[in-house]
This record gives sequence, C-alpha cells and structure tokens, in this order.
Amino acid sequence: MGQMFGGDMGTMTAGDFSLIGYSGDNAMRDFLDGTSAITEGSVFEEGTENYDCIISQELATYNSLAVGDVMTLANPNDESETYDLNIVGIYETADTASENGMGGMFSAADPVNKIYMSYSALKSIVDQSTIINNNGMETSTAVFSQTNGTYVFANVNDYETFCEEVYDMGLSEDYTVTSADVNSYEQGLVPLDTLSTMAGYFLIVIVAIGVLILVVLNVFSIRERKYEIGVLTAIGMKKSKVAFIFITEILIVTIAAVIIGSGVGAAVSVPVGNALLENQITSQEQTAYNQQQAFGREMPSFDGTIAEPPQKAEGNGISAVTEISAAVDGEILVKLLGICVVLAIASAAVSVGTIMRYQPLNILANRD
Repeated sequence: MGQMFGGDMGTMTAGDFSLIGYSGDNAMRDFLDGTSAITEGSVFEEGTENYDCIISQELATYNSLAVGDVMTLANPNDESETYDLNIVGIYETADTASENGMGGMFSAADPVNKIYMSYSALKSIVDQSTIINNNGMETSTAVFSQTNGTYVFANVNDYETFCEEVYDMGLSEDYTVTSADVNSYEQGLVPLDTLSTMAGYFLIVIVAIGVLILVVLNVFSIRERKYEIGVLTAIGMKKSKVAFIFITEILIVTIAAVIIGSGVGAAVSVPVGNALLENQITSQEQTAYNQQQAFGREMPSFDGTIAEPPQKAEGNGISAVTEISAAVDGEILVKLLGICVVLAIASAAVSVGTIMRYQPLNILANRD
C-alpha cells in the first residue's frame, strides 16, 4: 500500500488530500471489514495503471462530483504539476480516526479526504513528481510518499518466522514489521494470562498444603494402626507387603476423591473462572481510564481506539476475551489424576518409612 501526501521530508507543504494506492483488493482492509463500503459505482480494477479512483461521499457532495467525473489534483509544492483522476466509485466510511497520527494538523489526515486508487497508478504519479534546479541549487518539489506492506499469514508462527527472515532477505532496518491483529490478540489475552498466572501460583500453594495435610493424616493413621502392623508382620507378612497395602488404600481413596472432585470442579469452574476474568478485565479498563484522567485527554489504547470508562467500554476500549469455557476432558482428568497420585505417593512415603522402622515384637509388647 502506498500513500502520497505532498512535499519533501525537509520542507513538506501540506496538501488537502491523501492519495492511497492498493496493490490488491485483499489489502483494502477497511472495505473487507465493513468500515467503508461503495455506494455508487465500483472499486477500481485491481492492478490497473489507469488513474481511476474512488472518493468519499462527503468529498463528492461538497465538490459536486459524481461517478464518471474527472477531478484534477495539483502537487502542493508545484501547482503546475497536475494529475487528472477518473472517479469510478464513491464510498461511505465509518472511520473517524487518522491512520498517520497527524490528527487535525492537515486536512489530508481527515478520513473523508482519502482518495483510493491502485498502487501502480499511484507509483506512476510519484515517479513523475519532479526535482528542479533553482539558481544552481537542487530543490525537490516531489510529493512525499510512504509505502506500507501488508502480508497475510496462516498463523502466528508464520508471522514470527517472517519477522525474523525478512531482514535477512534484505529489508532495511529503517522499516518496522508490525501486526495490529497480533498486537490486538496479545493485548486481549492479558486478562487470561494474568488469570493463568494466578491459577498457577494457587495450584502450587494447594499442592504444598495438600502434601503437608496428607503427611500429617498418614502419620496419625499409622500411629492408630501400629498394633495391626505388628500383628501382620509377626505372623510372617513381609514389611514390603504391609507397606503395599497401605499405599493401595491411599490410592483407592485418592481415585475416589478425584472422581468426586472432578464432578464438582466441572460444575463450578466455568462460573468461577468467568467471575475472576471479569475482575481482571474491569481492572485493565479501569487502569486505562485512570491514565486518561491523569493525562487530561483521551488516551489511545493498543489498537488505536480510545480508552473509555468501564461502564462505557463496550468493545471500544480494551478488546479482551470476556468469557471462557472450561470442560473436564480426558486430558485434564489424566493430568489431575497424575498430580493426585504424586501427592499420594509422597505422603505414602512417610507411611512406608514408619512401617519399616517398626519391630513387630516391640509393637506387641508395648501395646497401648
């Protein structure tokens, strides 16, 4: 995508319009996502070198222009340099923000003053823009232009690979490779990432406490069943077999607890998770709103939109994931069972160690 504003980098003269050229229909994102739409005529042919263009409804109305008319534009640095553009379509746009960040400094930054045409035709205009000699000194009257490249990738991995390889393939470091979609996606996942981190810490605490509780319970259980251990070992049962019996009992209780806990967890995980996520989203929106209040003006968010108060931010502020769906499937059950088995074995190790230290005759002789 190419853009032409008028002027050179040092002494740029502000023009009234901005010409935007697209190399293909797929690059016209505003028309693909519904921000803009043709109301009369049609979009110029893809890749055409003709000076065909489409203009906004407001621009056509204020200048009494219609499809089929010819409009003449002049280089703001050299008014003798003119170009005749054929109007093949008129569009309406819901865009109210400037893409180049100039705001109201130039009328060319106004979305209604954007004139769209093919990249080939725009490049022809830029190439024809002249450089003249004035009193022996070279003075540039060429219009100022910039090129924005847009690529479509199947997934984020392809995009990240492209970011790494594009500079190795010769792209100058003066260019920056960015993706509004990836940035929006990553920012939208901030509440989920925060929630995931909190859940991870919570899991670590629960596991640590669980091990401690199980160890304590097993210690008391062994003390209560010390005589039983003494009898079994006195009649000839090996200590290893006694330890196996205790471990089997613990694992049976563990599996039963997993089944019951999975059912309860599946029932409450979705509402609890959504409640926590809602708190994270509210916190993010409140932070953005506080920044706006602190600066005394509207602050752009990650996607170029305006941060609004939480009660007003309905898709305009932080565009985040607002709902999660949780399902206890086979993979989750296997992981849950694995964690529980590890906890059970860790606690059973204390039981086994205690059993191995007991001497059956001493137990029977010192029965409480």
